[in-house]
Amino acid sequence: MTGAQPLTHALLLTAGLGTRLRPLTLVRAKPALPVAGVPMVRRILRWLASSGITDVVLNLHHHPESIAAVVGDAADLGLHVRYSWEQPQVLGSAGGPRQALDIVGAESFVLANGDTLTDLALAPLASAHRASGALVTMAVVPNQQPDRYSGLRVDADGAVLGVVPKGSREPSFHFIGVQIAHRDAFAAAPVDRPSNSIGEIYDALIASRPGSIRVHHCTARFWDIGTVADYWATSHEFAEAELWRDDHVPSGNDATIDDCLIWDRVRIAPGATLRRCIVTDDVHVAGDARYAEAILMRGPDGGTIAEPFSPGPV
Repeated sequence: MTGAQPLTHALLLTAGLGTRLRPLTLVRAKPALPVAGVPMVRRILRWLASSGITDVVLNLHHHPESIAAVVGDAADLGLHVRYSWEQPQVLGSAGGPRQALDIVGAESFVLANGDTLTDLALAPLASAHRASGALVTMAVVPNQQPDRYSGLRVDADGAVLGVVPKGSREPSFHFIGVQIAHRDAFAAAPVDRPSNSIGEIYDALIASRPGSIRVHHCTARFWDIGTVADYWATSHEFAEAELWRDDHVPSGNDATIDDCLIWDRVRIAPGATLRRCIVTDDVHVAGDARYAEAILMRGPDGGTIAEPFSPGPV
């Protein structure tokens, strides 16, 4: 980053398969899942726009149409959005950025995960990155869940030394899904072949250029939507905070809907009963249907497929 030039470009990683979120990600790409009525990717784009970002590239692979449909060119959010297509295979957390560099068109840019929501303030992260001269500066918090997450081993000066494996009792820091990167960080990533940042490209930089991968300590909140249970809990938290209410039942319809997440173009016939369900796009629920703690999807024949799930406490 040259001088005090403002940071205006971002790359949003939205190409992943979302395997831990199946069967929801059989219907939409993970970043397109609605959280309290708003697709996750639009929440992230809105946050980027509020932080001064004007140009965003999204990489696409899995269910790309579900992301493009809810984002478009993002002009309504005050952004200029373009897409980097990864076919026939997803290129990973380093290969994806490597392919997108020329589309991003900036020396330094925000690199954000498409499955994590946060209230991180970008300006202090940008200042820390500018001051250190690092190739990559990653926003981190103390790793409070080492049994769930691996962590970063960091020296007293903020340089990343390596990865602390999940389950270790060694103190570490959790990467919250937002970083600032210089395009040179991905110069060694192979072209048209999958590669990852942590565990591969970044590890090589740590070894060859100590201090080139650094952290920015912050106190930001973050919501990592990695599993169906994460999605359920995060949706409820945002709905409560925003006083959002999902009402897909027309006036006079005596269907019973109790604590459900309902997606788009859903039809629920009078007399149906749904309790603690996730009802995905285009599902038609019959009037005599009774579902509890299930994920409902539209089958190839137009019928309803019900997959059981355990929402847990909210």
